[in-house]
Order: sequence, then structure tokens, then C-alpha cells
Amino acid sequence: MNVKSVFGIILTLIGLVGLVYGGIDFTKGGVSQASFVYIILGGIFFFSGISLIRGTKA
Repeated sequence: MNVKSVFGIILTLIGLVGLVYGGIDFTKGGVSQASFVYIILGGIFFFSGISLIRGTKA
């Protein structure tokens, strides 16, 4: 397995955890700045991981 694809999987999982945590925090009524930060950073990690996985050849 390529190092880039492993790093892409790790970034995708971190981004998914950040998106889920930010979404849970946002739906609990805690509309704070922290939930937006989790959602934004989770989205950045998630989409960068997906693009890294797509960019590597199997």
C-alpha cells in the first residue's frame, strides 16, 4: 500500500470525526464558534484526504 493513500485514509477519517463531532455539537443547540471550527476543519481534512486518495494510483 502506498504511503500517500494511507495518509489520505488517515486524513479522511480525521475529517469525518471532526464533521461528526461538529455536527453533534451544532445540533445540541450549542451554536458557538467552536462547532463551526470543528465543521470547517473537518471539511478541510475530509476533502483533502479524498483528493489525496483519488490522486494516487492503485
